[in-house]
Amino acid sequence: RIEEGADELNDMIAQLLTITRLETGAPDYPKDDVIDLDKMVAEVCADADFEAGSRGGEVRLVANAPCSMKGTAALLRSAIENVVRNAVIHAAGEGPIEVSLSVETHCAFISVRDHGPGVPEDSLHALFRPFYRVAEGRERESGGVGLGLSIAQRSAELHGGTVSAHNAESGGLLVVFELPLE
Repeated sequence: RIEEGADELNDMIAQLLTITRLETGAPDYPKDDVIDLDKMVAEVCADADFEAGSRGGEVRLVANAPCSMKGTAALLRSAIENVVRNAVIHAAGEGPIEVSLSVETHCAFISVRDHGPGVPEDSLHALFRPFYRVAEGRERESGGVGLGLSIAQRSAELHGGTVSAHNAESGGLLVVFELPLE
């Protein structure tokens, strides 16, 4: 139990350091990698599908337009993983988690849609705040501390983009990254 607790603390400290670096201008994250977004999204989906399988769910890559951009690969991958893993943790087994990458007018759109319970409308605006949890008990079970979506938002902003969350019309949560390709 002590070892598990120490691992959880290490993860939380690493996430805190990441969020602190991102909020202070991110000098440690040069944006000089050429990132093949389609390859990255496919890899994240394959990894998440494996994890979702153990929870009775699946992650489907429903569209994957070829595109690339300059940025910090590790940071962008972490952002996408955080959103997809969040869907796996909270909605696996309630329908497939659908991920798509599309390109429109020099912008990449990465959407992650689950078929879970969604989020109360009054909580949508707060999802990307550090340490915010929609349901205290549910988050404790997942082991999360409320930093993953905050890191995703800061990473998107560092890359000149945005990330937003909406309840899908037919249920579930839809999270969309918009990232410039120029």
